[in-house]
Amino acid sequence: MTQFLQARSGVVTPEMEFVAQREQLDANVVREAVAAGRMVIPANTVHLQAGLEPMGIGVVARCKINANIGNSAVTGEIDQELEKLREAVHHGADTVMDLSTGKNIDGIRAAIIKASPVPIGTVPIYQMLEELGGEIEDMRPQHFLDMVERQAAQGVDYMTIHCGLLLEHLHLTTNRVTGIVSRGGSLIAKWMMVHRKQNPLYEAFDDLCDIMLQHDVTWSLGDGLRPGSIADASDDAQFAELKVLGELVHRSREKGTQVMVEGPGHVPMHQIEKNMKVQADWCDGAPFYVLGPLVTDIAPGYDHITSAIGAAMAGWHGAAMLCYVTPKEHLGLPNREDVKQGVIAYKIAAHAADLARQRPGSQDRDDALSRARFAFDWNEQFRLSLDPETAKAMHDETLPQDVFKSAHFCSMCGPKYCSMKITEEIREMAAKDDLPAGPLVQIESEPQTQPASS
Repeated sequence: MTQFLQARSGVVTPEMEFVAQREQLDANVVREAVAAGRMVIPANTVHLQAGLEPMGIGVVARCKINANIGNSAVTGEIDQELEKLREAVHHGADTVMDLSTGKNIDGIRAAIIKASPVPIGTVPIYQMLEELGGEIEDMRPQHFLDMVERQAAQGVDYMTIHCGLLLEHLHLTTNRVTGIVSRGGSLIAKWMMVHRKQNPLYEAFDDLCDIMLQHDVTWSLGDGLRPGSIADASDDAQFAELKVLGELVHRSREKGTQVMVEGPGHVPMHQIEKNMKVQADWCDGAPFYVLGPLVTDIAPGYDHITSAIGAAMAGWHGAAMLCYVTPKEHLGLPNREDVKQGVIAYKIAAHAADLARQRPGSQDRDDALSRARFAFDWNEQFRLSLDPETAKAMHDETLPQDVFKSAHFCSMCGPKYCSMKITEEIREMAAKDDLPAGPLVQIESEPQTQPASS
């Protein structure tokens, strides 16, 4: 039985217990969230036996982040992908997607699943297309079903499948600036145009549910019509597909499978809250998994920043998981350092979202680091930071000696101009003079003059 079916029957599974402990929640709160479909625990039974540590994705839990890795037809081998996996997990990725599109995909994925303590996701159409020689028009529905079954048996925990993009949606993309930017979505769109038939993945949805059910693979309903530019954000094509994804959420639950929904990739800040609310309404509270979103299109090479801004806002307004973007987005296949930069940017975004949502305990680490900063406990500051190695390296560029690990200044202000050191001195003087803790002088505010017009 899937986690969803067991939760609905009143069972608290060991995986729910594990998630509850990690999230500092009552196990029954986790069970109720899974039973309602507001939380998923992507935990393929095969990967559980290989050492998976279960992860809960839902608004009741901490905001999660995903890191994408995988080779391409141009570059990437098993050792390189395992390096990326280790880098992602080390810096805090909660899940990892293997998006390999080149050679030896089965071998790369087997190695990743064996080595990964976090859930692994895939987009099965990539490997299926590779085995069809890159000719999507040659696909038959059974090709796709066979690939999903193979990956499920291998231990994949969740799969992105583009079932919601329909033939009648395609005309809505004709005036877009960037068209269809989802690789999976564009492939399905081409298949439909070549054959003048409905999306075969939509029509095979029940059969796909049966495969997912067998190993408890979680649906990640793909957004094949997500906007790929600010100009295309929140358009008719995006929301037409989202309506269908809402329908598929209900159908997947009826079949006993876990489901989350993927969200948009490029959205200006003033539209993010609306996107989150519409998804929650149309998809009955299913966890929302968003790519960014990027809030501007003008920063190639820095899209881990443009997207982390949107990701923080999306998490604040209800996204359950944020799919990272690396500095290489739109430019090339990420390397190990790109993976690190993307993960760190998204750990910041997810934590900022948790603070904004006032999750219990989310501010504890901030407060501890702030106390260490005021106490000039440099080693404790390094330890509490998201990237201790980088924090220490930056400090040590100018003051590397051990004596400066307890110094009451850094190279920014030096010993005479450090505001916190001056604050310490002020407090010491106040204590000696027995000054009151409150304000020393009461200043009367002058009457406010109202502007003539607003």
